Amino acid sequence: MTVTPMSAHEQIEAGRRAANAGERRTARLLIALALVSTAFLIAAPLVYIFWRAFAAGVGGYWAAITTPDTLHAIWLTVIVTVIVVPVNVAFGIAVAWAIARFRFPGRGLLMTIVEIPFSISPIIAGICYLLLYGRQGFLGPFLREHDITVLFALPGIVLVTLFVTAPFVAREVLPLMLAKGSEQEEAAVTLGARGWQVFRYVTLPGIRWALLYGAVLCAARAVGEFGGVSVVSGRVAGQTNTLPLQIELLYNEMNTSVAAFAAASTLTMIAIIALIAKTFLDSHNRRG
Repeated sequence: MTVTPMSAHEQIEAGRRAANAGERRTARLLIALALVSTAFLIAAPLVYIFWRAFAAGVGGYWAAITTPDTLHAIWLTVIVTVIVVPVNVAFGIAVAWAIARFRFPGRGLLMTIVEIPFSISPIIAGICYLLLYGRQGFLGPFLREHDITVLFALPGIVLVTLFVTAPFVAREVLPLMLAKGSEQEEAAVTLGARGWQVFRYVTLPGIRWALLYGAVLCAARAVGEFGGVSVVSGRVAGQTNTLPLQIELLYNEMNTSVAAFAAASTLTMIAIIALIAKTFLDSHNRRG
């Protein structure tokens, strides 16, 4: 039997087919690994949370979620988020505009300071606020003299949440403003537009999707903040407990049948909604 040797072209094609087959096997293996990891690490805990939350039926779930302490925790979380997000939107725009449009001493330091909340634990931030605004803290005597309550009340929760969520809007808006440059704004000023008109009609339309994206991230982080709030809130049920703290309280009380999981499912649904909004805004931001 005579064996005809392969030509150089046939050898190249055979090698290419073998490489493609190897790449397909590798791709299938990685996809299967990703699906299995996602199922065990993400999907299974989420399914378990909702399964335990509705273990007593819709009526049991509703009864658990509408207890006075849990309702107050949800309401307090909403109030903190409603305060924090607009403040951080304004702060993020101001910081991004200052860094992107001006050159000044300390510009690099300002960029570093904005990133600090990403670098330190929220618990450390809570302790810093405790040492600053606590009764025995640096400003404690002044606050006592003027009957001002910061810690273990709404102001302390808002302040530490502002600190933790401060970088989100600025971090999304700044790269876009740097990439777009200032030519359009300078042209608008040349044509007679004032500062607010330049921002409203030139700057804002160009950054609106990044701004909304950062606001959604900020809101999601504010809703789920636990570490810093746990230090400055005092953890008083029905008074200073936000929803994450209420979930921990219910779980520590061994109330794991429905109440803790019902509260956890509420926080999970908020996170899922934020994720959907984040994906939608991210697609618009990338197209922009």
